[in-house]
Amino acid sequence: MKRAAFFNLLLGLLYGGAILFFIVGEPAPFLVKIKTPILCCLFGGVGGATYCLRGVYISACVKKNWDSAWLPWYFIRPFVSFVCGGISWIFFKAGLIVFESQQNSNASEFAFFALAFIAGLNVDKFVVKLEDIAATVWGIEKSRISQGSSTKGEE
Repeated sequence: MKRAAFFNLLLGLLYGGAILFFIVGEPAPFLVKIKTPILCCLFGGVGGATYCLRGVYISACVKKNWDSAWLPWYFIRPFVSFVCGGISWIFFKAGLIVFESQQNSNASEFAFFALAFIAGLNVDKFVVKLEDIAATVWGIEKSRISQGSSTKGEE
C-alpha cells in the first residue's frame, strides 16, 4: 500500500512539474510544436495518479480491504492514463469528441487539458466512449470489457 501511494504521489508530482515547465518555462524548439499534445498526456497522467491515490486511501482507510493483488493496477494505471490523455487530444482535434453542439475550431487549450485530465481520471469510461465513437463512425464492435463481460471492476 505504501509503495503504491508513494509511487503515485511521486509520479503525480513529476507530471505536475513537467506541466509547470511546459506552461511557464521555455521548452526546446522541437517540443514547442507538440506542446499541447504533450501537456494533454501529462494532464491525463495527473488524473490517473490522482485516481490511484484516491484508490489507496479508499481501500486502505475507508473500506479497510487493501489487497496487494491490485498493486500492478496501481503501477500501470497512471501510464495508461498518460496515454489516454494524449489520445483524448487526437479525438478532440479530429472533431470526434466535442464539448458543445458546435465544434469550436479554436478551442482553448484548457478544454484540451480538462478533457485529458478526465480521460486520465476515468480511463474505463473514456475507453467506453471511444468505443462508442468507433462503433458509430467506423462500425467497429465494442470490446468484451465494454460490453460488460469483465469479471471484476476497478476499485
